[in-house]
This record gives sequence, C-alpha cells and structure tokens, in this order.
Amino acid sequence: MRKTLIFLCCSLLFLTKSNHGCADDLLLRIASKIPETKITEGAFRQEKRLRFLKKPLSSQGKFLYEQNKGVLWKTETPIESAVLIKESQLITEQGGQALPPAFGGVFKSLLSGDVVRLNADFEVTGTEQKDAWEIRLIPKDEMMKKVIGEIRLRGDIEIRHWELQETGGNLTRIDFTRISHPNALSGEQQAEFERFLP
Repeated sequence: MRKTLIFLCCSLLFLTKSNHGCADDLLLRIASKIPETKITEGAFRQEKRLRFLKKPLSSQGKFLYEQNKGVLWKTETPIESAVLIKESQLITEQGGQALPPAFGGVFKSLLSGDVVRLNADFEVTGTEQKDAWEIRLIPKDEMMKKVIGEIRLRGDIEIRHWELQETGGNLTRIDFTRISHPNALSGEQQAEFERFLP
C-alpha cells in the first residue's frame, strides 16, 4: 500500500512538472515569433456582451504601450475616454484604483513580447503553428478566479485577438489592428502619458 501511494505521488509530481514544462516550451516558441519591444501602438475594436443586454456594446479606439509607463487605452467611439493601465493600477484623470497585478501583467506581456512571464500567474495551454498561435489562460490566483473564468489570446507575429470570459457570464472580445513599434514616443504621446502620471 505504501509503495502504491509513493508511486501515485511520484506520478502526479511528474505530470505537474511535465505540464509546466509544456507550457514553458509553448510560450518560448510563441515568444520567438513576437518582437520584444519597448513601445507598441495600434488600434482596437472591442465588443462586450453582458448577460442582461440582448445587443453587445461596441467601441473602438487606439492604444499605446511604453515599458516604463504602462498602456494608454483611448476609446474614441461611441464615447471618448482614456485610461492608463499599469500592472497593479488602473488610472483615470479622476484618480486610480487597484488592479490585480496578474491581470495588468497580461497587457504588458503581450505588448512587450515577453509572453513567457504569463506562466507565473496563469495555467497555460494552447497551440502553435507556423503562422499562428492560440493561448488559453486560467488564473492561478484565487481572487482572480472569482471574476475571470478564462482568457483566450490569438496572434501571429503580434497579438491579434483577446477574449475574456467572466465567471458571471459576461464576455469581452478585442481585435487589434495597425500595430507598430516606433523607436520613441512623440512629444504628443509623451504629453498624453503625463496627464495620468505625476
């Protein structure tokens, strides 16, 4: 009986390490496709489906990532608004609120090209082909599990699609387009960040 228990424990440990290793290998292969960068900008189209609404809420705008400042998320239609997403904080012009670091870190990982770090906060599964990849993320943090069911990501040499399924039934889909990686922020872009940063 004791030998059987030892065997089962060793088998479970092996499976845990194997799954972790597979996730590492998958993320490393995807990381080799995505450029590591200090700055990423582009456009987005977002659709949010709420359980209590028949029609989805749609919006579109632009985003700008800078490795030391965060992600500036600017909605242009239907209503203009802007927020700054940092790893542990969501900042508006009226002030900031706490954000789970794991959630904020997803944006930084994807827009900087450092996707391997996703393994620290999520259970990772997915597929990778020559010209495309897809990742499914399940939160490890118990608090995040209460809000987020899963995150699905798709891309090629860039992130192209984000899908977030909330535990309450709401679903958010985001498509990313016109992605580029300038060498430096323009004066106007620098000023936009300064609106939110002291």
